[in-house]
Amino acid sequence: MQNKRFLAAVGMGLIAALAVTASPAQADPTGAPTYRTLAGVGSDTTEGVMNGLSEVIVDAGGTKQIASYDAFGSATIKTKETGCEINRPAGSGNGVTALVASLDAGNGCLDFARSSSNNAASYAGKNLTYIPFAVDAVTYAVRSDSTISRKFTKAQLTTIYNCGGGANFKPLLPQFGSGTRSFFLKSLGFTDAANFTQTTNHTCIGEVDATGAPLQENNGTLLTDAKQIAPYSIAQYLAQTTVAVPDVHGKTVLGQLDGIAPTVLNTASTMARDVYNVVPTGKLAAEPYASVFVGPTSKVCANPNTIKKFGFAPHASCGDTNLRTP
Repeated sequence: MQNKRFLAAVGMGLIAALAVTASPAQADPTGAPTYRTLAGVGSDTTEGVMNGLSEVIVDAGGTKQIASYDAFGSATIKTKETGCEINRPAGSGNGVTALVASLDAGNGCLDFARSSSNNAASYAGKNLTYIPFAVDAVTYAVRSDSTISRKFTKAQLTTIYNCGGGANFKPLLPQFGSGTRSFFLKSLGFTDAANFTQTTNHTCIGEVDATGAPLQENNGTLLTDAKQIAPYSIAQYLAQTTVAVPDVHGKTVLGQLDGIAPTVLNTASTMARDVYNVVPTGKLAAEPYASVFVGPTSKVCANPNTIKKFGFAPHASCGDTNLRTP
């Protein structure tokens, strides 16, 4: 279900939505209520837009329903009033894994997960539904002081990530479990794994920052060498540079992939992708899941301007429930 439509039918409406952004969305939930009915974790790419939606999605009494916890921050988070202090999951894979663990334990600590890739096949038998709500695209980023070309084909990028680019390239990948990493590698014809950077033809790839910590996705401040190149979400870049989310693009600029400008709205981005909220299949007809996530009239889908504000295009099949774990 990989989507080749990026920012389709949005046009200048997205530019306008981004232009009026006054301040970045908050990180972990703040304000009343402290603990909310739907607690979610996971993708760094979609945390900003879900934080934004959490501010506008309310129940009939005006109470906020979504608590969206960032991928990075304090070591632990507390998602419900009783118990539920858990390690903070970072990335799509870790977010879905944490949701599965909560469901298996029956503790009610997590209700949904954010995922920027379709990794449903990795959770066979777990009875999850991946509900698309927006479209993003991935390209590559380099520092503005780099001599690396701003125009590559996907084939050339594949060569670089096969360590065939030579000494002038230091390719990077975000931490294992990142949806952006998984999607990017799959788009280049690779299969991601925890030991991917230790395998033949991939040992030139770095996956830690200058401190030795796993590299956070979509954070341009972590590119400290003019030879470095890394995957980057276009939606995140747009949201960062308009301060809809904290601006961490640093000195990075986006490259043009297969002749498609990364900040021009179009329907043909090479690495366009759907992004999802992952929910238990058994809860699809239950409230508040049904009214918040399910179908084109759901509360998430009924807020296209918020989705655009964070650099994404509303999905043409927003709220669809056909993508389920095998």
